[in-house]
Amino acid sequence: MAALLAVSACSSAGGEARAGNFRTPAPATSTSSAAPSAATPSSSAKPKPKPPKPKKPACPDTGFSCDLQARFAAADSYADGRPGTSGIVVHDLRTGAVWQNDHAGDPTWTASTIKLAMVVDLFTRERNGAITLTADDRSLIRAMLHTSDDEAADSLWFKYAGADHMTFNNDFPRYGLTGLRPQSGYTQYYPYWGFQKCTPQDLDRLMTYVLTKLPAAERSYIVNELRAVDPIQQWGVWGAGPAARPGNKDGWSSEDGGWVMNTVGFVGDGERYVVSVMNNLRGEGGYDEGRATVTQISKLIFGGYF
Repeated sequence: MAALLAVSACSSAGGEARAGNFRTPAPATSTSSAAPSAATPSSSAKPKPKPPKPKKPACPDTGFSCDLQARFAAADSYADGRPGTSGIVVHDLRTGAVWQNDHAGDPTWTASTIKLAMVVDLFTRERNGAITLTADDRSLIRAMLHTSDDEAADSLWFKYAGADHMTFNNDFPRYGLTGLRPQSGYTQYYPYWGFQKCTPQDLDRLMTYVLTKLPAAERSYIVNELRAVDPIQQWGVWGAGPAARPGNKDGWSSEDGGWVMNTVGFVGDGERYVVSVMNNLRGEGGYDEGRATVTQISKLIFGGYF
């Protein structure tokens, strides 16, 4: 917020002083042609040294560079002027620094971002010996990541959610989705992957888990898939640009309350930065507006940064 500087001015004999429109009075001139008095300083007198210019205040020590902090402010200001609300989280995995805006904790429909958590859970259960994934299962996993295929998600959910459909949801908090809440009343199956809410903070924790906790082979598989998603998902974090080497899992749907357009992914060498953005349009716009919003947010933060 811009700070307001209140200035008071007094009128002088030479004219009127106006707040916000200051004028410097012209120096008085003499009509006398007399020689200057002895008290007049000679032209050889040394000028007084100018006081040093005040140093600009350094940006706050947040763990992020001043450049990134300025980019965060620009992205947040942009989001404020767009339809609906957008929760944003940026996480530097190298330093642990996190920046988030005021909507980072807003519960929002997950849409298809939850498919990433399903993949993590299926890999984890197989590694622990609880299930054995077939070749068809692995094809469905790739379809969920590559094109965000809903039918693939349905097949895997109904096969591996257990008799009470709770197995996935019981496991999800282990991967960072501690704020995830299934929503009832929308389908005969409960819980169901397609009707759940979480926050941008949850998505940040999920992606952080993928990048820091999964075994190398599983991590590498997911990273490579998210870096090569179908054009249907080349937006959101993708807006950071090719130099950022982005990867993302997007989610989009028209829900009770309006469209949501979500993206979670990573940018930078070694997938250094995790980015999650959830745009809840709240009936103020649709797919096109939301896609433009979350993509531009990513571009404002990381476009041209690398």
